[in-house]
Amino acid sequence: MAKIYFSDEHEWVRVEDDGQAVVGITDYAQQQLGDVVFVELPDEGKDLAKGDEAAVVESVKAASEVYAAVSGTVTEANEALTDTPNLVNESPQGDGWFFKMTLSDESELEALMDEAAYNDFVKGLE
Repeated sequence: MAKIYFSDEHEWVRVEDDGQAVVGITDYAQQQLGDVVFVELPDEGKDLAKGDEAAVVESVKAASEVYAAVSGTVTEANEALTDTPNLVNESPQGDGWFFKMTLSDESELEALMDEAAYNDFVKGLE
C-alpha cells in the first residue's frame, strides 16, 4: 500500500508500491492559495535535489513555489493541470498531483512527517 509523507512547506509525497513518488501540495496549501489559475510543471527527466524549486502554482491571491521534498528525477508531469489547474483545488491529494519522480535517496523520506504529525503542524499555524 502506498505511504504518504508531508513536508513543512506543505508538499505531500506518496510513494507507490512500484517505488515511484507522486508529489503535490496539501489541502491546507491550496486553501491558503485560493483559486489556482496556473501551474508550471517540471520537465520530464529533470533532476531535483531536496529543497529545489520544482514547480510554480499561481492563484488569484499569489504565486508560490513548490519545492522538492525529496531528491530524484521527474518521470511524469500532470499535464491535466495545464488545461484545468483548478484540479489542485478540487482534489489536491488526488487528481491535482503535480509530478511523479524516481527517488534517488529514499532515506530523505525519514525527515518528512506522517499525516498525524503534519495535521498537528498545521494546527500550530492556525
